[in-house]
Amino acid sequence: MSTGGAESAAAEAMASEAYLAGDAVREARELVAELCRHFYLQGWVTGTGGSITVKANDPDVPLAQQLIVMSPSGVQKERMVAEDMYVMSAEGKVISAPVAKPWPHKHPKCSDCAPLFMKSYLMRGAGAVIHSHGMETCIATMINPGAKEFRMTHMEMIKGIKGHGYTDELVIPIIENTPYEYELTDSLAEAIAAYPKATAVLVRNHGIYVWGDSWINAKTQAECYHYLFDAAIKMYQLGIDWTTPEHGPINSAKRLRSVASPGVPNGCHTAKSSKHCVVLDIEGTTTPISFVTDVMFPYARDNVRKHLTSTYESEETKEDIKLLRIQIEEDLRTGVVGAAPVAPDYAGKEEVISSLVANVEAMIKADRKITSLKQLQGHIWRTGFERKELQGVVFEDVPEALKNWQSQGMKVYIYSSGSREAQRLLFGHTSYGDLRQFLCGFFDTTTGNKREARSYFEISQSLGVDNPSQILFITDVLQEAVAAKSAGFEVIISIRPGNAPLPANHGFRTISSFSEI
Repeated sequence: MSTGGAESAAAEAMASEAYLAGDAVREARELVAELCRHFYLQGWVTGTGGSITVKANDPDVPLAQQLIVMSPSGVQKERMVAEDMYVMSAEGKVISAPVAKPWPHKHPKCSDCAPLFMKSYLMRGAGAVIHSHGMETCIATMINPGAKEFRMTHMEMIKGIKGHGYTDELVIPIIENTPYEYELTDSLAEAIAAYPKATAVLVRNHGIYVWGDSWINAKTQAECYHYLFDAAIKMYQLGIDWTTPEHGPINSAKRLRSVASPGVPNGCHTAKSSKHCVVLDIEGTTTPISFVTDVMFPYARDNVRKHLTSTYESEETKEDIKLLRIQIEEDLRTGVVGAAPVAPDYAGKEEVISSLVANVEAMIKADRKITSLKQLQGHIWRTGFERKELQGVVFEDVPEALKNWQSQGMKVYIYSSGSREAQRLLFGHTSYGDLRQFLCGFFDTTTGNKREARSYFEISQSLGVDNPSQILFITDVLQEAVAAKSAGFEVIISIRPGNAPLPANHGFRTISSFSEI
């Protein structure tokens, strides 16, 4: 047996050497050099900045095990050749380094971006990652200095971003720059985890990281992102709001505020009262708890199998399944009740779906507030609303209150544990019509846990108010009220039919209708 084991190891070593010396790696080296020259002409990798990495595509090697070809750091990108590249294992270990060139060339150095590239490969199953220093990517993060996201909608080139259509809202997380690139690794990983639909992360005053399933997909998306950033900058200069469907004029006060203080453009009028913004919970505040528990949740639960079966091969559902697998693996490690192993892909479609359904049903039963579940539920509900099998329900005082707040210049937002897509569906398909016209934005659990003060601090930074006390938060959950108050918000607790009773002496103002505000 020991002889057989040695022979097997020798065969694997020979296969690895053949892969490293084969056409796949050679072509990937040449491709990266070509892309570096191309991106230099676009102004994305000038001054030795930026970097590009692709996986050496060998159809006989699974994507997760494919070797990685990466451009080196601190070199003239437009003069690079195939031999200048680093080749790394799937785990990020250097297995082939370029030979040093004579002065005045610098000695080759593995890119400082390498740890960040590896996060994209490991967390998103990427086939290529592009890091650009394009001017548009920097300025796009400066328009609103405190914003944690870049948002844009109703632009044709949004269709070039994976998982997005013309009418979708493109949301790209922004992380803060650091003196050394490798120090960005943790914040980039947090952004990737918090924004499952995103295919890029912006670094303020620095650049952008874009990933795709292949080098073609990554290149296409990078070009679309640069186009959209350039468009947003020019629209801002012309006083046009790039964040709203109608692309109307930016309110002058809003433009001044975006320069003078942090904020996220939202297309709504400047508030005239001491309360600039209203942030609303949904369940038990704008909408009966019974609608969520007796209609929405059962619909999602009863249609999980049907949805996964009919959309199994779609990119959207593949992403949903990937997120569920990650969550379930974590649940299994931590001993969450109801968590069960997911069948591997080779077990077949039906086995995979059955194991996912069992986990999702357990998550719904436990009312888990987790992004992977909320994202899948949102996609199932979208089908329900499109087929008119679902209709959003709000209390009768809600539409009038939304209209009144808008007429007073108040900006109204939603903060719910349901996904942004689910929120938009609910308010876009009510018996009172489309109420999204009165709403300026949506926050979900990607912002943070609703029972943690930090989440409300993040919201206050995004909304660009001078003081958190200028934000009114209305919820039915005492723990959320306490967290928001700790962040400086004014808070009112909603008393609606079916809401949980409050303890005595809770210390908050209560209302049973928005008309009381």
